[in-house]
Amino acid sequence: MTPARYTVAVRALCEFTAKTGDLDLRFTPSPTAQEGIAGHGVVTSRRDDDYETEISLSGDFGPLHVRGRADGYDGRGNRLEEIKTYRGDLKKMPDNQRALHWAQVKVYGHLLCKDRGLEKIRLALVYFDIGSQKETVLHEDHTAADLQAWFEQQCGLFIRWAEQEMVHRAERDLQLKAMRFPYSDFRPGQRQLAEAMYRASNRKVCLLAQAPTGIGKSVGSLFPMLKASADHGVDKIFFLAAKTSGRQMALDAVDLIREGAPLLPLRTLELAAKSTACVNPDKACHGDSCPLAKGFYDRLPDARASALALMAPSGSEGTGSAPPALDRDTLRAIALAHNVCPYYLSSEMARWCDIVIGDYNYYFDSSAMLHSLTQLNDWKVNVLVDEAHNMVSRARKMYSADMEHDSVRLLRKIVPEELKKPLERVHKQWNQLEKDQSSEYQSYAALPEKFMGALQTAATAISDYMADHPGYVEPDLQSFYFNALMFAKLAESFGDHALFDIEKSPGARASNSNSVLCIRNIVPAPYLKPRFESTHTTALFSATLSPWNYFGDMLGMPETTAWVDVESPFAAEQLSVQVASHISTRYAHRQQSLRPIADLMGKQYAAQRGNYLAFFSSFDYMEKAANQFSELYPHVPVWRQSRRMDEAERAQFLDRFTLDSEGIGFAVLGGSFGEGVDLPGARLIGAFVATLGLPQINPVNEQIRARMETIFGAGYDYTYTYPGMQKVVQAAGRVIRTTSDRGTVYLIDDRFGRPEIQELMPSWWSIERHSPLANRDSSENAEA
Repeated sequence: MTPARYTVAVRALCEFTAKTGDLDLRFTPSPTAQEGIAGHGVVTSRRDDDYETEISLSGDFGPLHVRGRADGYDGRGNRLEEIKTYRGDLKKMPDNQRALHWAQVKVYGHLLCKDRGLEKIRLALVYFDIGSQKETVLHEDHTAADLQAWFEQQCGLFIRWAEQEMVHRAERDLQLKAMRFPYSDFRPGQRQLAEAMYRASNRKVCLLAQAPTGIGKSVGSLFPMLKASADHGVDKIFFLAAKTSGRQMALDAVDLIREGAPLLPLRTLELAAKSTACVNPDKACHGDSCPLAKGFYDRLPDARASALALMAPSGSEGTGSAPPALDRDTLRAIALAHNVCPYYLSSEMARWCDIVIGDYNYYFDSSAMLHSLTQLNDWKVNVLVDEAHNMVSRARKMYSADMEHDSVRLLRKIVPEELKKPLERVHKQWNQLEKDQSSEYQSYAALPEKFMGALQTAATAISDYMADHPGYVEPDLQSFYFNALMFAKLAESFGDHALFDIEKSPGARASNSNSVLCIRNIVPAPYLKPRFESTHTTALFSATLSPWNYFGDMLGMPETTAWVDVESPFAAEQLSVQVASHISTRYAHRQQSLRPIADLMGKQYAAQRGNYLAFFSSFDYMEKAANQFSELYPHVPVWRQSRRMDEAERAQFLDRFTLDSEGIGFAVLGGSFGEGVDLPGARLIGAFVATLGLPQINPVNEQIRARMETIFGAGYDYTYTYPGMQKVVQAAGRVIRTTSDRGTVYLIDDRFGRPEIQELMPSWWSIERHSPLANRDSSENAEA
């Protein structure tokens, strides 16, 4: 039998064993990834022709297998180099960062000596200043014996941890294979979903799963993926959700699974946003300011050990209780008990947990932590994406950036003298763009070279200044700087998947006009495709993933992606779906639609009193409809969604829906109450959807439509129809939440009667054409 082996990257090993002292995240702009790659290229281009780069090295110590890539080796001088790019004053680099760099190059030095039979070697840290293009070289001479001793010392510090992790992994997989489903049987549709998930992992393909609400998707996806972890050698599961409620549902599902298997050593972590996790928001992230950053790495080992101990099973079978997950509150308590930062403790624990629950951005955005860790550690991961109909809009935002001219005008007045000139160049080029554009909105086929050049120069100047003046803090300048970096990054990959447009403020004087520049991603596929390829399996699931080719095209799903439309547990008799085709909700007809909509709602309420939701395409339309309804039916309780509701206000709105209450809540389609809201039984017995949910026809969407037509040959559907109908089906899905629910949905617009629109509705719906006369008769009989 082959002995167990634990593989660890050189960087990960050294970060575990050699990182000490303070957490120090003072804002000193570091080179971008592209600048770092270019900097490495400059350094290596200065070496001799026989200079070797990106040398794959590996070595073993006991059960440890250590691997990595050394930056460069000069065979003539017998010098191994580790190249680091930076900005600013090298003397201000924290000592613990320098110590980490030396640790890495020493490990590489041992691995190279052993690989090539060298008796000694010169090790060099090459620090390359992106601004000045100068190298600072620090070097040390070592014998192979010295480096072997160093390597074995580092491995010795890590090996106890590695052995513990191997024991955990073996016990975890053993328990997972024996684990049973937490219920006596699957719900209708839940088995079909679970089987599709497991098969996708078994075949190493991605999956799009359209699964209706009410079947238990969280348990139905996590359970088979946990079984797959043991059977298919998967290291971790990432459960990604669009909202906090989705993360909680995943945590609840894990708790349910653990209750049925209390001895299962399953480590679960919830990732919270930095703004939420931060204990001292008034302090900077370094030891001189925040006490939780002071000595962070010295106290981290004890905090890490406490977190893992909390998640370890205890007791014997039949008497043990399932240990808790590291949700944000639990992890915060552990962090504060050890006087370390909760946010950065959570980043550390992501390395050692089996299930990590967080937002989409943790794996899919341009600087995603979980994706970076996956690449660094060569993890085999299965990714679950909940409520995946949100992925297109969310991913578009991840890879878009905008800037406002007025922000530059303000900065020119408040920045130090050294930055005024580069910002003035940006302002000048921006003025020219506004002068050359006669219309309020215009999209361009290419990025403006002179403006982008000025913007890049300004970003470089800001980087250099802030590197030289780390104590200078100006939030508006930092915001502009990060925007400029994002613009530069998106410019490198600008293509058909994106638009560049300029929108000028209407009626502004030419001498002082304001405008917004935007690089607007419209097809996230080029950015997301590599993320899917980095996983063992990615499964996206939602109640509204039709048509599947739209999501496959927009998100860049692999050609091998599997598709399953899970059977609904609901019956057509549970939901009366009425199409009110005698009413048009088109923009030109909205004023005339108010009275017929109010009458329809009033008559339905009279026929069956209870709680309803009414959805409209905008706040303006909603307010007019609510006013009209209240005027005609003043005895019916009404409450309304307001703009920019906070969490407490949203909760107050939903608290109106009780088992005993009656009335109508007015809301905006696609807003807080159109999805992710669970109001089972009498808490909600019906919904009125007075719109197809089509995005507004405006210059931006028309540009998107034209581009979609060019790329996919389905411009109108990809821009308007599919996104709109997803909102409609999501909103209607609030009514039937369990197999015992009964309810009514009115789809108010003649276009809902079209076959191509009805094809986008759930197959279990039985759709009827609403008859105003029949409704009036039944309501009059009910009132009598």
